[in-house]
Amino acid sequence: MTGPALRIEDRDDFVLATLDRPEKRNAIDRAVVDALHELCADLESRPRTLVLRGAGGSFAAGADIAQLRERTAADARAGINTRAFMRVHALPMPVIAVLDGYALGGGAELAYSADIRIGTHALAIGNPEPGLGIIAAAGASWRLREIVGDGLAAEMLLAGRILTGEEAHAAGLITHLHDDGDTAFEAAAAIARRIARLDPAAVQASKRVLGAPRSAHPRIDLAEQAILFDSPEKHRRMTAFLERKQQR
Repeated sequence: MTGPALRIEDRDDFVLATLDRPEKRNAIDRAVVDALHELCADLESRPRTLVLRGAGGSFAAGADIAQLRERTAADARAGINTRAFMRVHALPMPVIAVLDGYALGGGAELAYSADIRIGTHALAIGNPEPGLGIIAAAGASWRLREIVGDGLAAEMLLAGRILTGEEAHAAGLITHLHDDGDTAFEAAAAIARRIARLDPAAVQASKRVLGAPRSAHPRIDLAEQAILFDSPEKHRRMTAFLERKQQR
């Protein structure tokens, strides 16, 4: 599947989606949003790990300002970017974002919707929206504080602080820091390949449990575990483990 805004490649162990508007530093416009919805529909029906990256040395420098300038109150209430990023976050299998160069505004919020974020030393990530007369309303106001804590989230959202790759790594916003986009992508691909060796049902259950509110635990954990305990794949994998152990 290939589009003018989002290039999709099936890499066997994962699906790679590349934001491909390098002349605009991959600014997220309506075409990107529509392509994300199309991609999510496919991954909802055929769950696979998703790796997101940007072309040309940046992840995404923000939403498309020319389009944002023309949007009205009705567009804001429709949550054009918000609903797309929520759908990415809710995908059944893990989402890994490779963050190089600019990941600002809507680009940062798309990054926050990933489960795992890998960055580079060249990364600049944050939410400067108030400088443009708007707020970060596509996920940052609730996701960012869960990732980096209330204090740093407040400084990023209220004072427009932009984090470097090193600062993002220290804050836990990214879990791996690499020299360039290619090595960061290879690290993401290695994680995706590791996920592919696991039981997909167990990975999906783990993601559901991880994303559940505190009030749902331990009820949701036990319900998910009960399903897995009776699965043929659990018995197959545990039998294989015990047989390998006996052969040592």
